Amino acid sequence: MSRILIEHVDAVTLDPDRPLATDVCLALEDGRILAVAGERPHPARFVPDETIDGRELLALPALWNAHCHAAMTLVRGWAEDLPFERWLNERIWRAESALEAEDVYWGTALACCEMIRAGVAGFADHYFHMDQAARAVEESGLRALLAWCFFGRDRSEEVGGAGLDESAAFARRWHGQAGGRIRTALGPHSPYMCPPDALRGAGEAARALGVPVHLHLAESDEQVRVSRATHGRAPVAHLEACGVLEGPTLAAHCLALDDAELALLAARRVTVARTPKTYLKLAMQDAAIRPLLAAGVRVALGSDGPASSSDLNLLEVLRLVGLLEKGRARDAAAMPVAEILRLACAAGAEALGFPASGRLVPGAAADLVLLDTRGPHWCPRHDLAAGAVYASHPSDVRHLIVDGRVLLREGSLTTLDEARIRAEAERRALRMTGQELARVRTYRG
Repeated sequence: MSRILIEHVDAVTLDPDRPLATDVCLALEDGRILAVAGERPHPARFVPDETIDGRELLALPALWNAHCHAAMTLVRGWAEDLPFERWLNERIWRAESALEAEDVYWGTALACCEMIRAGVAGFADHYFHMDQAARAVEESGLRALLAWCFFGRDRSEEVGGAGLDESAAFARRWHGQAGGRIRTALGPHSPYMCPPDALRGAGEAARALGVPVHLHLAESDEQVRVSRATHGRAPVAHLEACGVLEGPTLAAHCLALDDAELALLAARRVTVARTPKTYLKLAMQDAAIRPLLAAGVRVALGSDGPASSSDLNLLEVLRLVGLLEKGRARDAAAMPVAEILRLACAAGAEALGFPASGRLVPGAAADLVLLDTRGPHWCPRHDLAAGAVYASHPSDVRHLIVDGRVLLREGSLTTLDEARIRAEAERRALRMTGQELARVRTYRG
């Protein structure tokens, strides 16, 4: 591992004892933060391999995308202006009938380029042909929690014919790989698409492997109604009855919950991943985050797939979370800046299985982003943390360091061939959507 010294930088640390450190040196060694100090480390103890001039830059713990479908970059912009049911049935699941394994590599590689440029250190991906996604993550230098999605129904309804056995085999094969940067999960799609036996099998397999379950949960009142009619229970209680919640669980969305379900999610230490841009763009049911936090539920933030959210810009997600929570509550003090950053940094890192990340303190993982604050939208710099949440853009990201390795240096990617990835991803995307497509399954709420 290299030694990196960042000099004369201001840092939003997310350390309650020292939330803002001004004009400091960050010393990084062996993938960890060695020091956050006012003076350069003594040469006898620390000789950097690379020195970064941090003047007019802001150091921030790198962001974490707690729920996405990375390779859906390939269908970005192909399913616009449609309600959720038509978006899924008429476009997304039809396009995925033409998905090839190699498509997932290029779609995920394109997503990695985008997330690196947006200051993201790691992402929770829930998709298909996940060996290809793991290959892209390994090459990119990012961290990830990867789950092979399955429906648990007839093989003809599974992408590539892969079900629970393949999802579990993938999880076993890749967990802890890429020097520990890749972790895995079991990926049943949801309680509204997976039969009870598939959910029970996923929970049992996840506990046997020592990995979490990552799935979609309680996205609408209609799903709750159908679950009660079909299973006699709401979706959260149904997962509990199937044994899924007995182990660590990352549940995307959770927009239709009652107080008993909130208490159950908190007791089971489930992390809920919220992706507000998708809810707005698909005109879905939405719900406030603060009741989850008040009930003791763990919450992290995500982008969802680019087919619904258009991009993988976590900086925009931060802004949306703050604005939506304040607007719902009619309270300008709702969802403070520090809480938004905690959800996007430390909470996301913990949800994905990387608890050493998320703060800029000695001993923490060297996962950080350096934002350029010289743009006019940063001036005057009264509150740097607020600037990061409400004013920053991916174009401000000058450097991204993950596991002590520079993945973006002065705005240039160091690990991926972006031009080649863009060209190949676009070629494959046009092939997918330019042929006659079949409907392989149907969403009915």
